[in-house]
Amino acid sequence: MKIERAVWLFVLTITGLRLALLGTTDLQFDEAHYWMWSQRLAPAYFSKGPGVAFAIRASTIIFGSNEFGVRFFSPLLGAGTSLLLFYLGRRMFNASAALGAVIGLNATPIFNLGAFLMTIDPLSLFFWVAAMFSFWCVVEKSPKFSWHWPLTGVLIGLGFLCKYTNVFELLSIIVVLALIPKLRVEFRRPGFYLMLLIFAAFCVPPVRWNQERAWATVAHLKSRGGVNQGVGFHPLEFLSFIGEHFLVYSPLLFLGLAVAVIALWKRSQQQPRRLFLMWFGLPVFAFYALLSLNKAAAPNWDALAFPSFALLAVAFWQPHLSGDLSPVAPSASD
Repeated sequence: MKIERAVWLFVLTITGLRLALLGTTDLQFDEAHYWMWSQRLAPAYFSKGPGVAFAIRASTIIFGSNEFGVRFFSPLLGAGTSLLLFYLGRRMFNASAALGAVIGLNATPIFNLGAFLMTIDPLSLFFWVAAMFSFWCVVEKSPKFSWHWPLTGVLIGLGFLCKYTNVFELLSIIVVLALIPKLRVEFRRPGFYLMLLIFAAFCVPPVRWNQERAWATVAHLKSRGGVNQGVGFHPLEFLSFIGEHFLVYSPLLFLGLAVAVIALWKRSQQQPRRLFLMWFGLPVFAFYALLSLNKAAAPNWDALAFPSFALLAVAFWQPHLSGDLSPVAPSASD
């Protein structure tokens, strides 16, 4: 309980500081662009889903069309993401490991920026971690039916409306179900398909909007990914992609995370908790890493990979730093 109180105190304090600073700088280009969208709500937009526009519309109705009003939800989403990560980490490992993941997350420059500016990323990350937590509850209860199945579908759907990359969470779930033998029964049960059906309902508005506009978002994403004019092999672009991660996630933290993920790759196949976390990070990161062999992806594009990687890293480093090299396991005493 002491660790839980410490996490809440830490999150509330840093959130208060972020809220106090919201009005101290002008809106960035993307924020101003999204504010314009919020004045003309639609099922989708040229480059993004409608989530960020609806969020800004809600906050500016309350606080007005100013910097504080536009950004209001960003620190709250950062706080929610931190707390969800803590409770997921405590459930999977122990409170000490979960605390380490929360501190590491909030120590990265890119997360701090995302918890201040109102872009699609804080929304996307919050719903990603929430859906990951919800699906872990499904895993714990399997093979019994869990109402976390439809909740997971709702959370992935909401994340998709904020950032289309959140669709990768479906792939993560499918891989986890396929690779953990005791979970394969879920492919023959209704929960998985109920989740897919609910997610599909969230896809209807942006898909119909794009269908009526010659798939404008698809053309935009192909252009952003550098594949609209063919695909090449450019190793320097990949090195640029990796190098930028060292900067925006902090050199020491990113190095520690990379070492942990690589070291746990083989062992994770025999350990369900680590396999779960590995595959909630690997598809997103691998996709943008491969894309970067053609043209370097922006370092925030694969940010969804890092909450699960952060928990993996803490699970790897905690025994090494404490001198006890036995695997980190859940502890009821924390």
